[in-house]
Amino acid sequence: TESKYRTRGGNLKARSTELGSAVTGSSLTAVLPASISVKKSIVLSSEGRKELDKQAKVTKEERRAQIDGRHKYLISRLADGLDLSEQHVEEAIISDDKFQLIEQFFAPSGLKKLLFFYQDVLQQKSNASLRSDGSTNSLPQKKLFITMGSTENFTGTCAFFLRTSNEVITASNVSQEVNFGMFDCNNGDILQGLEFFLSHIMIPALKSQQNWGAVKEGLKNSQIQDFLYSVDKFVGTLSSSRQNIEDKIQLTKVDIDIYVSNLQNPSDYITAG
Repeated sequence: TESKYRTRGGNLKARSTELGSAVTGSSLTAVLPASISVKKSIVLSSEGRKELDKQAKVTKEERRAQIDGRHKYLISRLADGLDLSEQHVEEAIISDDKFQLIEQFFAPSGLKKLLFFYQDVLQQKSNASLRSDGSTNSLPQKKLFITMGSTENFTGTCAFFLRTSNEVITASNVSQEVNFGMFDCNNGDILQGLEFFLSHIMIPALKSQQNWGAVKEGLKNSQIQDFLYSVDKFVGTLSSSRQNIEDKIQLTKVDIDIYVSNLQNPSDYITAG
């Protein structure tokens, strides 16, 4: 408050000017430096992140308490296949937004497949500081996550679990009812990864299979032989398609001068034809 005193007829009067009446709240915000507004938003976003981290920690502990023999079987297969520790795999699973897909996979008549990608993704460092514009530094890091297989680009390793029946998956039957497999796409070629998986893993396993269920003749059965032939043919088609995409089919360049240099009249052309 600025006070100015004036004497009028022996009386002392005070005139006050309120800064708040001269500058409104909106205009006051307008004259504040931009850095103050940014710092305020950073403080608020920091508090918001702390609250989200707190909620995420509670959720992770609730999921950790749900882990039983079925989950441990999946974790051990993933750890062995991807050369990771079981603790690392468990932490990745309970932190995943799609954790519920595991329960849907275990349920009777549940999901037929459960997919995991292990590949580079852009992740913010836990100790990364916000820039003045609110952005952060992100670096590619290896991450294991659950996926439906239709939303994220596949650039690394795919680990998958397949159900063999509609029975409920329990700790006692998980090793019999669930099959595990992997195929690789680290070189960026998914067709080559699938071709390698089928030709080097699946087909040898099928051809060495002794028990074919109700088919008593096993590999001698004509239907089994037709099936294996179809799989072999599919792998061959897959290989040809991959090579076509990679422009590996090249026609040999032929010098035709030696064939046409001596052609003089129509009869020569007929003979050459």
